[in-house]
Amino acid sequence: MGENLPRVPRGAQPHSDTLRRPLRTFRVKMVLLGSSGVGKSSLAMQFVKEEFRSTTPTVGCAYLTRVVHLSDVTLRFEIWDTAGQEKYHSVTPLYYRGAHAALLVYDISKMETFIRAQLWLRELEKQYIPGSTVMWLVGNKGDLAQDRQVSTQEGQSLANDRGLFFTETSALSGDQVSELMLNVAHRVYECVGAEQGGLSEWQETPFVDLHRRDTFSPFASCCKVGP
Repeated sequence: MGENLPRVPRGAQPHSDTLRRPLRTFRVKMVLLGSSGVGKSSLAMQFVKEEFRSTTPTVGCAYLTRVVHLSDVTLRFEIWDTAGQEKYHSVTPLYYRGAHAALLVYDISKMETFIRAQLWLRELEKQYIPGSTVMWLVGNKGDLAQDRQVSTQEGQSLANDRGLFFTETSALSGDQVSELMLNVAHRVYECVGAEQGGLSEWQETPFVDLHRRDTFSPFASCCKVGP
């Protein structure tokens, strides 16, 4: 007759509340800042595709999305990968204004990118309201440790002094990239949080078939024209 199923204790629920009620989804704007060539686009691709791709310099800004599921909520990250070239510096604030998370990325094998990250930080601090943005210092290209010019201690010290979180990653190997994404998600939800009104709920736009005759069109007139 088959195996006996285990008895459910009296009062126990066969399905958890999480399974019975849909998780809420909140929008999170995350921006990547840093010098050209530090690997921001490669990091973004690892966040989204979990793969490494050689990329050309970003023109203006690139936009990607990634959904992260936490235990009781889903976060839909809207990732803005900004150009690091000096000529785009004046327009970059348009992209990072209102960000819930900001990743300041530098190349551990190039000291000038670490110095440049500190300049980005000063600019960012002019725009954000304390408590509204989770800021993370990211030392990328950990696979170039043999050419390191910025020590882990220097990165951690700057983060401690300026109240940032800190992680070293390798977009090439993927080392610590998934962990970084998950940690950012937890920190954003804890620090910014829906309960503080810092995150807005995301609703998927329903698909409308414009070819169907019975489909309502927002552009259709309510009044009949002609006789």
